[in-house]
Amino acid sequence: MTPVGRTPEPPAPLPFFVYGTLRPGEVNHRLFLRGRTVAEEPARLPDAALYDGPGYPYAVPRAGSAVVGELIAPEPGAYGELLAALDELEEYEGPGRPGNLYDRTVREVLRPDGTPVRAWVYLASPLLARDLEESGTAIPGGDWFGR
Repeated sequence: MTPVGRTPEPPAPLPFFVYGTLRPGEVNHRLFLRGRTVAEEPARLPDAALYDGPGYPYAVPRAGSAVVGELIAPEPGAYGELLAALDELEEYEGPGRPGNLYDRTVREVLRPDGTPVRAWVYLASPLLARDLEESGTAIPGGDWFGR
Protein backbone atom coordinates (compact mmCIF):
# COMPACT_ATOMS: atom_id res chain seq x y z
CA MET A 1 0.00 0.00 0.00
CA THR A 2 1.31 3.46 -0.92
CA PRO A 3 1.51 5.92 1.97
CA VAL A 4 -0.88 8.89 1.71
CA GLY A 5 0.59 11.69 -0.38
CA ARG A 6 3.14 9.45 -2.13
CA THR A 7 2.94 8.38 -5.74
CA PRO A 8 4.00 4.79 -6.43
CA GLU A 9 7.32 4.38 -8.19
CA PRO A 10 6.92 3.96 -11.97
CA PRO A 11 7.82 0.55 -13.41
CA ALA A 12 11.47 0.09 -14.31
CA PRO A 13 12.15 1.06 -17.94
CA LEU A 14 12.98 -2.47 -19.07
CA PRO A 15 12.85 -3.88 -22.59
CA PHE A 16 9.92 -6.11 -23.54
CA PHE A 17 10.09 -9.75 -24.58
CA VAL A 18 7.39 -10.36 -27.22
CA TYR A 19 6.47 -13.77 -28.60
CA GLY A 20 3.25 -13.49 -30.62
CA THR A 21 1.37 -10.77 -32.47
CA LEU A 22 3.83 -8.12 -31.24
CA ARG A 23 6.77 -9.76 -33.06
CA PRO A 24 8.15 -8.02 -36.18
CA GLY A 25 5.97 -8.80 -39.19
CA GLU A 26 2.83 -9.35 -37.10
CA VAL A 27 -0.17 -7.01 -36.98
CA ASN A 28 0.29 -5.69 -33.44
CA HIS A 29 3.95 -4.93 -34.09
CA ARG A 30 2.83 -2.57 -36.86
CA LEU A 31 0.10 -1.04 -34.67
CA PHE A 32 2.01 -0.64 -31.41
CA LEU A 33 5.78 -0.92 -31.89
CA ARG A 34 6.76 0.33 -35.35
CA GLY A 35 8.66 3.59 -35.00
CA ARG A 36 8.74 3.37 -31.19
CA THR A 37 11.76 1.10 -30.69
CA VAL A 38 15.52 1.58 -30.71
CA ALA A 39 16.42 -2.12 -30.91
CA GLU A 40 14.79 -5.44 -31.73
CA GLU A 41 16.72 -8.70 -31.47
CA PRO A 42 15.98 -12.42 -31.26
CA ALA A 43 15.69 -13.87 -27.76
CA ARG A 44 14.36 -16.87 -25.84
CA LEU A 45 12.33 -17.02 -22.66
CA PRO A 46 13.56 -20.02 -20.66
CA ASP A 47 11.29 -22.06 -18.40
CA ALA A 48 8.12 -21.17 -20.29
CA ALA A 49 5.82 -22.93 -22.76
CA LEU A 50 3.63 -21.45 -25.49
CA TYR A 51 -0.05 -22.22 -26.04
CA ASP A 52 -2.30 -21.36 -28.96
CA GLY A 53 -5.14 -19.00 -28.15
CA PRO A 54 -7.93 -17.46 -30.20
CA GLY A 55 -5.71 -15.56 -32.63
CA TYR A 56 -2.81 -15.03 -30.28
CA PRO A 57 -0.57 -17.08 -28.02
CA TYR A 58 -0.13 -17.36 -24.27
CA ALA A 59 3.17 -18.08 -22.52
CA VAL A 60 2.98 -19.99 -19.25
CA PRO A 61 5.75 -20.91 -16.81
CA ARG A 62 7.14 -24.43 -17.39
CA ALA A 63 10.55 -25.68 -16.32
CA GLY A 64 12.68 -27.06 -19.11
CA SER A 65 10.79 -25.43 -22.01
CA ALA A 66 11.49 -22.17 -23.84
CA VAL A 67 9.54 -19.61 -25.86
CA VAL A 68 11.02 -17.99 -28.97
CA GLY A 69 10.55 -14.26 -29.50
CA GLU A 70 12.19 -10.87 -29.70
CA LEU A 71 13.66 -8.50 -27.17
CA ILE A 72 12.26 -5.03 -27.89
CA ALA A 73 13.90 -1.87 -26.52
CA PRO A 74 11.48 1.07 -26.71
CA GLU A 75 12.59 4.61 -27.45
CA PRO A 76 13.11 6.34 -24.09
CA GLY A 77 10.60 9.09 -24.91
CA ALA A 78 7.96 6.54 -25.90
CA TYR A 79 8.36 4.21 -22.91
CA GLY A 80 5.50 5.37 -20.65
CA GLU A 81 2.99 5.65 -23.48
CA LEU A 82 4.05 2.28 -24.92
CA LEU A 83 3.85 0.55 -21.53
CA ALA A 84 0.30 1.83 -21.04
CA ALA A 85 -0.72 0.81 -24.58
CA LEU A 86 0.70 -2.71 -24.20
CA ASP A 87 -0.93 -3.13 -20.78
CA GLU A 88 -4.27 -2.25 -22.38
CA LEU A 89 -3.70 -4.55 -25.36
CA GLU A 90 -2.75 -7.45 -23.07
CA GLU A 91 -5.68 -6.71 -20.70
CA TYR A 92 -3.33 -6.21 -17.78
CA GLU A 93 -4.95 -4.08 -15.07
CA GLY A 94 -2.22 -4.32 -12.43
CA PRO A 95 -0.51 -6.87 -10.19
CA GLY A 96 -2.79 -9.68 -9.03
CA ARG A 97 -5.98 -8.20 -10.47
CA PRO A 98 -8.65 -10.86 -11.13
CA GLY A 99 -9.59 -9.30 -14.50
CA ASN A 100 -6.10 -9.75 -15.96
CA LEU A 101 -5.86 -11.81 -19.12
CA TYR A 102 -2.06 -11.59 -18.92
CA ASP A 103 0.20 -10.65 -16.02
CA ARG A 104 3.18 -8.38 -16.75
CA THR A 105 6.21 -9.71 -14.93
CA VAL A 106 9.98 -9.31 -14.99
CA ARG A 107 11.79 -12.38 -16.31
CA GLU A 108 15.28 -13.13 -17.55
CA VAL A 109 15.40 -13.74 -21.29
CA LEU A 110 18.41 -14.92 -23.25
CA ARG A 111 20.04 -13.29 -26.25
CA PRO A 112 21.34 -15.66 -28.98
CA ASP A 113 24.81 -15.64 -27.35
CA GLY A 114 23.29 -16.70 -24.01
CA THR A 115 23.57 -13.31 -22.35
CA PRO A 116 20.68 -12.87 -19.87
CA VAL A 117 18.60 -9.69 -19.95
CA ARG A 118 15.81 -8.68 -17.56
CA ALA A 119 12.67 -7.80 -19.49
CA TRP A 120 8.95 -7.31 -19.10
CA VAL A 121 7.00 -10.36 -20.27
CA TYR A 122 3.24 -10.81 -20.48
CA LEU A 123 2.41 -14.31 -19.18
CA ALA A 124 -1.04 -15.88 -19.08
CA SER A 125 -2.76 -15.08 -15.79
CA PRO A 126 -2.56 -17.96 -13.25
CA LEU A 127 -6.13 -19.24 -13.74
CA LEU A 128 -5.82 -19.11 -17.50
CA ALA A 129 -2.38 -20.78 -17.34
CA ARG A 130 -3.87 -23.64 -15.35
CA ASP A 131 -6.67 -24.10 -17.89
CA LEU A 132 -4.21 -24.03 -20.79
CA GLU A 133 -1.99 -26.64 -19.18
CA GLU A 134 -5.03 -28.89 -18.56
CA SER A 135 -6.75 -28.57 -21.95
CA GLY A 136 -4.91 -26.09 -24.19
CA THR A 137 -2.98 -26.68 -27.39
CA ALA A 138 0.77 -26.35 -26.85
CA ILE A 139 2.83 -24.89 -29.69
CA PRO A 140 5.76 -27.30 -30.28
CA GLY A 141 9.14 -25.60 -30.06
CA GLY A 142 7.61 -22.52 -28.41
CA ASP A 143 7.65 -20.49 -31.64
CA TRP A 144 4.46 -18.66 -32.71
CA PHE A 145 5.84 -18.42 -36.26
CA GLY A 146 6.25 -22.22 -36.41
CA ARG A 147 2.67 -23.12 -35.42
